[in-house]
Amino acid sequence: MEQPKTLPPYLLERLAASYSAEQTARILAGYVAPRSVTFRVNSIKASVSAVLQQIQQAGIAVTPVVWSDVAFCCAVGVQEAQLEALPCYAAGEIYLQSLSSMLPPVILQPQPKQEILDMTAAPGGKTTQMAAMTQNQANIMACELHAMRAEKLKYNVEKQGAKRVNVMVTDARRLSPYFSFDRILLDAPCSGSGTLSLQTGAGLSHFSPALVQKAVKAQRALLKKACTLLKKGQEMVYSTCSILPEENETQVQAVLDSGQMELLPVVFDGMETLPLLPSRLAGTLCVCPDEQYEGFFVAKLRKK
Repeated sequence: MEQPKTLPPYLLERLAASYSAEQTARILAGYVAPRSVTFRVNSIKASVSAVLQQIQQAGIAVTPVVWSDVAFCCAVGVQEAQLEALPCYAAGEIYLQSLSSMLPPVILQPQPKQEILDMTAAPGGKTTQMAAMTQNQANIMACELHAMRAEKLKYNVEKQGAKRVNVMVTDARRLSPYFSFDRILLDAPCSGSGTLSLQTGAGLSHFSPALVQKAVKAQRALLKKACTLLKKGQEMVYSTCSILPEENETQVQAVLDSGQMELLPVVFDGMETLPLLPSRLAGTLCVCPDEQYEGFFVAKLRKK
């Protein structure tokens, strides 16, 4: 079935209500732009130099990403299939992942020996990224509600050589209150308003007010659960691939208003290179969709 190539009127209304005319124009240009293929080198299995040598021998031009030692952006025109045909892909030495999706673990900064929860983990990009960042020295519980998606998560965890990952086929909202964690990553289910594409039609046919309302309800419940599972004095990251305030700043503000959590400003080297949108909540990050990035939101919280 042919996907529609026009934006839903409801989305245009929400963007106009949330952003200036100039900012909305930037977002709309991002929906039109063809997005570059991006990937990260899996440091559990390979060195950056060895992988780059193989990629360059295949005639694929890539550029490094300022804020990561392992993330790369392919030249315009490079297709995912070209990377998927390489031995380094088959061996799990690279992982195709959007740059925006790599940001939450970079901001969370998981450490060896920590107990880490990835609340909505499939297909496993962030789970395996955190395993690599800690060189398999942290214990990661990765939850996925849907059995089919959980199988994909298990496949990627195994392929990437992520060793201390416990995949739980469960709704993270139902986790026992006896669990407690040093770090929590909640990349929440969302409307996907940051990932829509007028190039491919991705996400356009499903976008609706009902989808946003359903996402908001799930986000609120997951955030509430995260607050109970996080150890005092420890940190979590809340992220979505949406650019709508009701899924982002409004949700985080509600958590802050509850008095359990405090906001930690998102700061990291290279952050100034991101195509940022203004956020209604100082210290949070809202990424504008463009040729390299999906629209994305990230907030960092600490339990009092």
